[in-house]
Amino acid sequence: MKLRTRVLAIITFTLSAVCAVAAPAPAAPAQTVEVAAPVGSGLAPYLAVIRPVSAERLGNSWHEGCPVGPDQLRLVTLSFLGFDGAVHRGELVVNADRAIEVARTFADLYFGRFPIERMETVEKYNSDDDASMAANNTSAFNCRAITGGTAWSNHSYGRAIDVNTVQNPYISGSGAVYPPNGAPYADRTQHLPGMIHAGDVAERAFTSRGWTWGGSWDTPIDYQHFEKP
Repeated sequence: MKLRTRVLAIITFTLSAVCAVAAPAPAAPAQTVEVAAPVGSGLAPYLAVIRPVSAERLGNSWHEGCPVGPDQLRLVTLSFLGFDGAVHRGELVVNADRAIEVARTFADLYFGRFPIERMETVEKYNSDDDASMAANNTSAFNCRAITGGTAWSNHSYGRAIDVNTVQNPYISGSGAVYPPNGAPYADRTQHLPGMIHAGDVAERAFTSRGWTWGGSWDTPIDYQHFEKP
């Protein structure tokens, strides 16, 4: 091989190697979970779309030092029934290994006509858990400590979900109710729209898949909370 040809070959090989290293890995493809509506239900088909999520999209709900990285999380956009009876689209960020299961869980709530007021990712509330709860927001991932402690909450792993936080408040060992506007729902003898009770469609949708319900705890009691570490 002539010297000029050999040099060009080396340069071409080097550039190819650099490009191969520098090229970003292809993004994971979106996954969909579609469930046809039962005949006569009057509902549209259920649809959930699962996509990768970036640190930019997570906003201040994630930061360096959190126990999982954005690559271990997924953004799930799904159908839910509102208190107005209409079909809405909501967003949850959950761990990648829980994403399909979560999508199917909320399909059960949808077809069970369990109403949800809103479902937004928590950076829209500056990742303030109190603000999200007061807004009756159903949410999942938020890199934060457990309430009243320092250990990572299961929300920090995307393996916990809070549902209808006003109708299903957190009640501390001292009897304090969070959010405060959830106090009228601390009386669990009531059966009002959006409340979760043992054996109902929402509780069964989660616990039948191995999730634990905070409403079954002795103290604190967390009626809004489901987790599967």
